Amino acid sequence: MAKIATNTTFNDLLQDSRLVIVDFWATWCGPCRMLSPLLDEVEEEMSDKIVVVKVNVDDADEVAAQFRIMNIPTLLFFKNGQIVDKTVGAMPKTALVQRINANL
Repeated sequence: MAKIATNTTFNDLLQDSRLVIVDFWATWCGPCRMLSPLLDEVEEEMSDKIVVVKVNVDDADEVAAQFRIMNIPTLLFFKNGQIVDKTVGAMPKTALVQRINANL
C-alpha cells in the first residue's frame, strides 16, 4: 500500500532498496484520480520491486516546490535516493509498467 508523504517525512520514505515512485497529486485533479488506482494495482503486483509514495501537493507544498512540480500528476522515479526518471500526466497501466521495468 502506498505511503503518504508529508513535508517532514518525505526524505525518510526515499530510503528503500526498491525503486521508489513518487506520485505528486491533488484531490481536485481528475487525471490524478485516474492514475492513482493504477499505481495501487501495479504496486501490489510488483511489491518486491517497487514502493509508491504519494505526495498531495496541497498538503506537502514544500516537497512539491523542492522538485518544481508545475503539473500533476507527476511521477518521479528514485533509485538510491536519486531521480532516474520523470513522467507528467496520466497514462495507461501498460505504459506505466513499461516505464517501471525500464527503471528497475
